[in-house]
Amino acid sequence: MRDYIPIEKDSLPEQFEIDLGEETFIIGVNYNTSYDFFTVDLYDANQNVIVLGEKMVLNTPLWSDLVDERLPAPSIVPMDEAGQETKITFKNFMVTTFLYIDDVLDIPEIPILGEEEYG
Repeated sequence: MRDYIPIEKDSLPEQFEIDLGEETFIIGVNYNTSYDFFTVDLYDANQNVIVLGEKMVLNTPLWSDLVDERLPAPSIVPMDEAGQETKITFKNFMVTTFLYIDDVLDIPEIPILGEEEYG
């Protein structure tokens, strides 16, 4: 199960420290009321800007189109684990859609001899 980043959407804009991997970062979350979308700012522990205004897109890792060694590992992905939502809105954010830390390994199950299903 993935961990999610708790965000008080009614208190936006919000900024907080978070440990990701072996490093500490500062994340800022903002909401655009005119167009109903969220953005994320990323700073290093010394408040040096890494990325500003990254728009949250459902099921797309933040900063996935950037190459920068300062970016955190693991990925941070806005998603609805139930797969019901089609976009992130103020109404569904932190209700069914969350900002997850994608640190779960997707290891395929290896079939064990004798457990095959026969049709």
